[in-house]
Amino acid sequence: MTEATTNLMFEHLRAIRADIARLRDDGAEIKARLGNLESGQSHLVAAWAESSVRMDGLASRLDRIERRLDLREAEPA
Repeated sequence: MTEATTNLMFEHLRAIRADIARLRDDGAEIKARLGNLESGQSHLVAAWAESSVRMDGLASRLDRIERRLDLREAEPA
């Protein structure tokens, strides 16, 4: 091989290695962002569960108030 051919091959190899390094960095960034999304999703699920528990408690309290004030309609037997 001539020196020009060898130099051209080395240039291409350097470019390929640089591209691979950029892809590796992009992959690391994507993993970090995905982790943040998963964390945010888990916080939303926890908040939703807490809201559900609070709504159940409010429904229970409302039932109790309706019973005490005789505001309930007669339930079919």
